[in-house]
Amino acid sequence: MQVILNEAVEKLGAAGDVVEVAKGYARNYLIPRGLAVVADTKKVRQMDHQRKVIEDKKKRQLREVDDLVARVEELSCTIAVQAGEEDRIFGSVTTADIAENLQAQGIEIDRRKIHISEPIKALGVYTVEVKVAADKTAHLKVWVVKNNA
Repeated sequence: MQVILNEAVEKLGAAGDVVEVAKGYARNYLIPRGLAVVADTKKVRQMDHQRKVIEDKKKRQLREVDDLVARVEELSCTIAVQAGEEDRIFGSVTTADIAENLQAQGIEIDRRKIHISEPIKALGVYTVEVKVAADKTAHLKVWVVKNNA
């Protein structure tokens, strides 16, 4: 009997797979527990369509992530701070400051996705990692300059 798996079943297949199983196994175990449904032509076509929709969505999301990485890497973030003697700043530049600056430039990044390797406590140019997605990071240049006000 052919069934379509709704969930991954160990030693049988992944969700969405069409597999051949014994009738008793399908009727007594897989179907009552909601792990599978009987594979008829209509359900197989629906599953193929859902697979295509999911693949298209993943491709679109990957393109959007790549575009965001490119936009972040071509930007530079300039933060003006008050500085004292020897170009030491009062306090430090935080991820919230960087996120606020990026938001002003039209890029919405959560401050928790910005990683500063060491505290920024002096004027200069720093490279900061921005985690755009689970496996994609971008490098952002941060310029810390003296406030003339």
